[in-house]
Formats: sequence, C-alpha cells, structure tokens
Amino acid sequence: MPNFTIQPPTPAHATLSYPSPHVLLVTLSRPRDLNCINAQGHADLHSVWEWLDEEPSLRVGVLTGQGRAFCAGADLKEWNTRASSSKTTPMPNSGFGGLARRKGKKPVICAVNGICLGGGAEMTINSDIVIAWTGAVFGLPEVKRGVVALAGALPRLVRTVGKQRAMEMALTGRMVGAVEAEKWGLVNSLVDVGKVEKGEAGQEVVAKAVVGKALEVAAEIAGNSPDAVLVSREGLKLGWEGIGADEATVMLNETWVKRLYEGENIKEGLKAFVEKRKPAWADSKL
Repeated sequence: MPNFTIQPPTPAHATLSYPSPHVLLVTLSRPRDLNCINAQGHADLHSVWEWLDEEPSLRVGVLTGQGRAFCAGADLKEWNTRASSSKTTPMPNSGFGGLARRKGKKPVICAVNGICLGGGAEMTINSDIVIAWTGAVFGLPEVKRGVVALAGALPRLVRTVGKQRAMEMALTGRMVGAVEAEKWGLVNSLVDVGKVEKGEAGQEVVAKAVVGKALEVAAEIAGNSPDAVLVSREGLKLGWEGIGADEATVMLNETWVKRLYEGENIKEGLKAFVEKRKPAWADSKL
C-alpha cells in the first residue's frame, strides 16, 4: 500500500487497490448479490470518495464490480425489511453509492463490466467518464417495482440523452444495451472481448479488459496537472448543473482560477513546455 497522508477507509463490501500512481480502484465485492448496495455500503462509499478528494497523492478514482454485475441497484431485501419497520438509515447527501449525487473535487470513472441497473445506473449517469463492456446493460427498472429513481438520475439523464430517450428508459424500465447506450451518449467508450465463456473465467476476462481500459484513461488524466484537472472539472460541473455559460465562467474565475494561478503546477507546466520536457507535477493543494 502506498504511503498516504490520510489513512484510507475500510469499506465492508468493496475493496480498494492502487493499480498505478495516483489512481484509486474501488471494486464492489458482493458478487452473489450482483453488487447491490445496502445502507452500510452507501455510507462506506461516501467515505471512500471523500477520502479520494482529501488524499493529496490521489488524482482519479475508478469504480467497478466483481462478478457478472457492475451494480444491480439497491438491496431490495434490506429495503423491504426497512419498509416494514420504523428503523431508517438516512442516505448520505452524495446519494446512492456516494456517487449518484456526488459533486466532489476529483474525477471518478465507472468501468461497467456487466449488469448496471437502478442505483448502479444512477451512479454512472453522475460519474465523469463511463467505460463499458459491449455486453453490459443499463436500466432504470424502478417503475417495475413501484418505486422511483430518486438518487438524482432523472434530471441528469434528460441532459445527457434528451427528453424522449430519458422518458423511454424511466417509464418503460427496459434495459438498454451498452452499444445503444454509447450511441445515446451514456457511455464514452466500449470494450469488446469477443465471445465470452460462462462463469468466473469469462467474467474475469471481461473485468480485466474493461478495468484495463478505464485505468488507461485514469492514467492519462493523472498525468496532467492535478490543479488544472480539478478546475476544468469544476467548470464543466457548473454547466452540468444548468448554470448559464457567462455566469458559470464568472463563478469559476472568482472561486478557482486565482488559486490555480497562485499554485506551483501552472508554473511547472509552462516551464516544462519551454524546456521541452515532461512536467513534474506536485500533488494539488487546491
């Protein structure tokens, strides 16, 4: 394990690993339950993403699932038990899996290796980049269970795919294949591994390929100025939340740009360009 300034959390149903410099890989580890997330899981993942933002040496997060699912949504067995009792566990303000309503500072990439439904789909809709296996499926089947996708996906989905496609997903509850999802703009990049064997061997092949592609993208981001990545992401988030372009630009300049120009990474980037060498970025202090 790398030497961290802040010690990592220890989630009950997810594993943390560090496959390359500055990159955190989070793997949901309830394969028998299709990586459904329970109340403890939401709290744990909220802590993980908060740690990603605060740990100076980390720059990018990647989320994937173990087995044949990325995440099939909420733990409906637990939900049913809670519905029949007076005990409730509040959802963190970052939403399902700590990601569906997360704002955060640092980018998170979803490596979708299989089934991605309900809250699982809501996490991908609010993530920064989505890499998916061609055999993966996305869906919001809540209407088939008498519930509603309330983790933040509905208004965000409209902005991504348009009204009619969003209506189709949310009102029919049908599953959308990854190839179609890529055409709609829900997926950035597809990974095709050809014919896949059934069982764990095939799942491992898919996971290795999809996570591998996601880690390539993560490494590319991590190789850039961490300060510039944070500020660029903030500017994009302002547009994503529906703020006008002029207002968002003013807010970005007033809140972040001065800090960017006072930092050491912008000086290093420009100096490296003049000296025709690779920049040696410092961990962000923004």
